[in-house]
Amino acid sequence: MELINKLRQKLSDEHLMFAYRGEVTGDNSVSLLTLLEREMEFSDFSMLGRKRLFMFVLENLQNITRHGITRSEDITSLVVYSKTPDGYTVSTGNALKKSEVRGLRSNLHKINSLDPDKIREVYRTMLQDTKIGKKGGAGLGLMEMARKTGNRLDYDFYPIDEKYSYFILSKTIDSGGKGMTEPAQDQSAFDSKRIVQLERMMKSNNIFFIWAGPMTHAISKELLNFSETTMREAELEQNLHKRVFATLIELLQNVAQHSPGFEAEKHYGIPLAMIRKTSASFIITSGNLIRRSDTDHLTQKLDMVNRYDEEGLKKLLKVALMGQDMSKISTGYMGLLEMARRSGNRLTYKFDDVNDEYAYYTITVRVRAKGFKSPLAG
Repeated sequence: MELINKLRQKLSDEHLMFAYRGEVTGDNSVSLLTLLEREMEFSDFSMLGRKRLFMFVLENLQNITRHGITRSEDITSLVVYSKTPDGYTVSTGNALKKSEVRGLRSNLHKINSLDPDKIREVYRTMLQDTKIGKKGGAGLGLMEMARKTGNRLDYDFYPIDEKYSYFILSKTIDSGGKGMTEPAQDQSAFDSKRIVQLERMMKSNNIFFIWAGPMTHAISKELLNFSETTMREAELEQNLHKRVFATLIELLQNVAQHSPGFEAEKHYGIPLAMIRKTSASFIITSGNLIRRSDTDHLTQKLDMVNRYDEEGLKKLLKVALMGQDMSKISTGYMGLLEMARRSGNRLTYKFDDVNDEYAYYTITVRVRAKGFKSPLAG
C-alpha cells in the first residue's frame, strides 16, 4: 500500500485528476474526452471555456493518433488532466522520431511568438495551401490549438534513445476559456519534469490508469466505458476481460456506497481508482474516505470474505442470492463476495486514519490471467 500513499501525495501536490498511460486510439479518445466533460459538471466553467478546453483535448488526441509512435508498452502515450482553482490543465506525452524534433520545435516556437491576430492570419494561409488543407498535419493542429485558446502552448522534449524522443504538450485554460501562461500565486509554472516523473512512476509500477476525483454515476460509467474500450482493443482473453470489468464495477460501487459526501472528500481525501497491468494479472485498486465508525464493521466483512476458499465463496454467494437470513453477516457483502469470487484472490485492504471522524479506506483486488493458479483454489 506504500505505492498508494505516494500516489495520493503526488496527486494532491500536483492537483492531478486523471492519468492514462497507453495507446491513444480513435475509440478511446471519445471516452477520454467525455470523462473530462463529466468531471466538469462540478465546475463553474463557462460554455466558452469548456468548448475551448475540449477543442484542445480533441486536437491533441488526434495529433497523437496521427503522428505519435507507440513502439511497445515501454514507449507509449500519456494523457494527464489536472484541476486547480483557476483552471484545468491537459498534458500529453508521446514518442516521436528524433529526426522530427527540430521541425516540431521550430513550429512551436513560431506559434508561441505570434500574437492572436497573426495566428489567425497564418492559420488561414495554411488552410488555403492545398497540400496542407487536404491532408492536415501536426503543424495545422498546433496552430488550431493556439488560435482557439488564444495563447501559447507549453511543451518540452526528452530523449528516449538514439532514435526516439518524448514530446510533452500542455495547456492550462481558465474558466473563461482563455489560455493561461502566467500561473496564479498558488500554482506552479509549467514543469515538464513532473509529467516525465509521473510517466516513469506509472511505467515502473505497471499503472494503466489513475482517476482521482468525484465518483458519480456518470463518471463511474465513463471510467468503465474507457476501460472496456481499451481492454477490447488490446484483444484480451475474453474471460479475463469480463472478470476485470466486473471487478472494477464492484469496486466503483464500493466507493459510492461508503462515500460521506463530496464536500468531506474534497477536504479530507478524494476517491481514487487505479488499474495496474502485469503479464500475469490486472491489479485493481480503489480508495475513498469513510467514517471511522464504519471501519470495524467493514473489517469484519472483509476478514470473513477472506476466510473462504473458492467453493466457500460460491456457497455463501448462493445463500445470499436466495435471500435466506443473512442479516447479521451479509449486509453489504454482495460486492465483496463478487470481487473475491471473480478475481479468485483474497482482498487486500487498509484503513489510514485521517482525523477523529474519517479514515481513508483502500482495497486492492488482483485478477489473474488464464493459466495462473488462483490462491483461493482448493
